[in-house]
Amino acid sequence: MIEEGMLNEILAAAPVFLLVAARALALVETAPLLSSESIPQTAKIALAGFAAYAAFPTALAGEWELNPYGLYFFLLLMGEAIIGVITGFFLTIIFSAFSTAGQFFSLQMGFGASETFDPLSQIENPLMGQFLNLVAMLVFLAVGGFRELFLGGFWRSIQSVNIVSLVEGREHVISMLLAGLSRLFLDAIIISMPILGTLFLTSLSTGLISKAAPQINILSEGFPISITVAFLLIFATMPFMVEGFSRVVESGFRVIQDLYIRVGGRI
Repeated sequence: MIEEGMLNEILAAAPVFLLVAARALALVETAPLLSSESIPQTAKIALAGFAAYAAFPTALAGEWELNPYGLYFFLLLMGEAIIGVITGFFLTIIFSAFSTAGQFFSLQMGFGASETFDPLSQIENPLMGQFLNLVAMLVFLAVGGFRELFLGGFWRSIQSVNIVSLVEGREHVISMLLAGLSRLFLDAIIISMPILGTLFLTSLSTGLISKAAPQINILSEGFPISITVAFLLIFATMPFMVEGFSRVVESGFRVIQDLYIRVGGRI
């Protein structure tokens, strides 16, 4: 009976449900992991519909006077999709720091020409970038990333943000996206700096050895040394990298919630 009453409310307020579903679908299509082409489109639409179904009572608590056949409703629909895209795109920027960190030291360890298509990030990515991307995916699941995505990212946005308040607070949105892009490279440098610095010292040491003993073929010996040192260092620093990954993901969700507070005025 409860489900039947809920369905009757959805049918009675179908335009409101369509607006919520548009925001949910845009978030799913742009959020990390969920936006992968390996996930069927049917599953994405079903997940967006379930999220809209769960958040529909919250959206219905607001005051809505909608004409689903007018231009105003179409603009509202586009605005709801834009809110979902902004949220998912910002999380994708935060998530890209991990694959970028792998790209920074792949060349130094001898994997510069090993780029293959990464189905998670949807780009040509070196092997170490794909490895850190997989680790980041596991960390994202371990810290409850999907729970924060739908509770802290989607449900709370329904509570506090609409397209009108987003347009009025567009300065905060632009500053958040620019800060996210700059933070991407900063986080990638911080994550990759121990390995990158050690590989630089390794290259410097092999260069000095080649000068001291020219008979040693450093060109054939340098790559195995760099690869071995890099893998040993990754193995030794993995617990600290996982902790750094979790902090980066959690800081991304905090930034989104701060944006909701600034733009919507409440959370």
